[in-house]
Amino acid sequence: MKKILLSFLLAFCSFGFLMADEGMWLPIFLNYNEAEMQSLGFKLTAEDVYSVNHHSMKDAIVLFGGGCTGELISSQGLLLTNHHCGYSNVQAHSTMEHNYLQDGFWAKSMSEEIPTPGLTVTFLIYMEDVTKPVLKGVNSTTPENERQELVKKNIEEIINRVETTTPFKAAIKPFYYGNQYFMFVTQTYRDVRLVGVPPESIGKFGGDSDNWMWPRHTGDFSLWRIYTDKDGMPADYSPENIPMKPAKWFPISIGGVDEKDFTLVFGYPGTTHQFYTSDAVDIVANVQNPIAIQARTIRLDAMKRYMNQDPRIRLMYSAKANSISNGWKKWQGESKGIRESKVVELKQKEEAEFTNWVNATASRKQELGNLLPDMRKLYQDYRKQIQSTTYIGECLFGIEMVSKVVHPYVRTLVMGKEEEFAANRDRLVTNYQKFTESYYQPIDKECFVNLLTYYFTTQDQAQIPASLQKYCLDEATVKQMMEQLWDKMAVTAPYFTDQAKFLDFLSKANYKKIAKTANSEIVTLYNELYKIYVATYNESRGTNGKLDMLYREYVNALMSKDTDKVFYPDANLTMRVTYGQVDGFTPADGVSYTHYTTLDGIIAKEDPDVYDYKVDPKLKELWEKKDYGRYANKKGELPVAFIASNHTTGGNSGSPVINANGHLIGTNFDRVWEGTMSDIHYDVSRCRNISLDARYFLFIVDKFANAQNLIDEMTIVED
Repeated sequence: MKKILLSFLLAFCSFGFLMADEGMWLPIFLNYNEAEMQSLGFKLTAEDVYSVNHHSMKDAIVLFGGGCTGELISSQGLLLTNHHCGYSNVQAHSTMEHNYLQDGFWAKSMSEEIPTPGLTVTFLIYMEDVTKPVLKGVNSTTPENERQELVKKNIEEIINRVETTTPFKAAIKPFYYGNQYFMFVTQTYRDVRLVGVPPESIGKFGGDSDNWMWPRHTGDFSLWRIYTDKDGMPADYSPENIPMKPAKWFPISIGGVDEKDFTLVFGYPGTTHQFYTSDAVDIVANVQNPIAIQARTIRLDAMKRYMNQDPRIRLMYSAKANSISNGWKKWQGESKGIRESKVVELKQKEEAEFTNWVNATASRKQELGNLLPDMRKLYQDYRKQIQSTTYIGECLFGIEMVSKVVHPYVRTLVMGKEEEFAANRDRLVTNYQKFTESYYQPIDKECFVNLLTYYFTTQDQAQIPASLQKYCLDEATVKQMMEQLWDKMAVTAPYFTDQAKFLDFLSKANYKKIAKTANSEIVTLYNELYKIYVATYNESRGTNGKLDMLYREYVNALMSKDTDKVFYPDANLTMRVTYGQVDGFTPADGVSYTHYTTLDGIIAKEDPDVYDYKVDPKLKELWEKKDYGRYANKKGELPVAFIASNHTTGGNSGSPVINANGHLIGTNFDRVWEGTMSDIHYDVSRCRNISLDARYFLFIVDKFANAQNLIDEMTIVED
């Protein structure tokens, strides 16, 4: 098949087919979007957004940790991101005596800022289209295995040239399923310190009930600072390090937002699948999501019941529950959106049109006629594979005792090498002791019983190992069997559920004694499920590899078919720009949402008996006095959040929301629940991103926290 040069396509397509709202654009090509952006109100240029010749917005954007975005907001390395992006790090700093999650934290001087080992931020230095050198030696007749080896070798050579001649790191990622490749040259900073975080009653107001929902009233932000060595270079933590002196940071606007105002979101979106076929979409909505949702409902029900009873348990499990619930709620909205927007049917229509185009000429029919049928056959296998791996991944490894104790015990001790036994045992003991510091056994017992009952009573019996089908009985019987099995673990070697006995057994056991426990009921159950999980997972990887190869052909063919359309690449945790407008939406008949929320809505939601809806007394006092300072809108309200039509996804959490003048007006933190299927299909009528209004962030720092030291170092403008 002839190869399409995507940069050529971008350069010469008609701008009339560019779409506002939808699209995650590579900033290196943003000049092709510039005219449309300016027609929507943008007053700057593409060069102001991304440039390798002078300082631009991209120099103020970071990949925060491993999967969020952050932005610089001062000349002293002050960094803004979401509350939930720093959540686990704040929890790690918290104790019952200094519960920063519950009470918040504000450093009143740089000397009070808290080092956070392991937390990094990464800046993009530049990106480059390296398709030609990556595909050197590859042509249309190159066998797939040989192609992969050539690509791998070429990528290693390109990266090596960069990393041996510069102080930077480089990564090359495929786009359009390998039709194009880009290199990303980056620099990572390793000394990042906690500066400020609001209490959970502000930063996580509404909890899981409001997560992914609109109207939203969450003050979802946290503040950090980047430190460097005395020469301004990345360095490990040292008390001698100094605050970063960045090349670029964002002024913060208190001018506010109005309906149809231009918005630009800059960040690191994680994963999208806009080219999925109807079979793939159907598997997501009707196989993968329902299994995962139910399994996580079981876990969250157990966690929240105990968390609501004891602040100590809440502190231990807050980050765990937060991590579990985010996907749980998103998948519900995604499946709902897929059904209501009829995405499967839309994909089927597209595939029918593609088939008609293929069949229109003999040459295309010969070349592409089997493409969609071959993909459909592979998805028949993949459906079963993903069903099995999702069930076992969520139900078996959703049990903490299994994932954190049984799994490493079996893999490293029972099945490990005898000469490595002592070292593996010592490592297991250390990890076990650390694990139990934030572990509450009654929660895990409930998860163990209910997750395995769910698995054995709802998974297709044909996909359950024959040796475990003795558990495939009615729900009440299976639940009783699982309760007995849990209790048995406390009185039978190696005593997984009795901490003292387990540690005593490990300290006295030798390699042969450990090996004998391989026949225990729990180890047998784990082993049988793990074996089928690994085998099926490997099968699914093989299927995915074949599908990716066919998708490469499919996307290439789509671009040949629709030459008047711009195809933006799927997200893959690389820097992107998306733009749109502030805009309300109508999610259902008779329901219409405005574009912003206010502090009045927080007070209206207040419920002292529900943890997620408790309002901090000081915040309520400020509301009663209407003491909003310069952060109120023209109506005298204090804005909290707003929605716009920017195309975002996971990884865009913490992304700056920029106005027409290039000033920060908000921080992206979510999408509306009705539009979470935008990872697969963007429906402009219902897909909206949710952002924290910069005025609420400043109000909390200024009026609530009285952190004038932080306000003073920011550049605040009124446009």
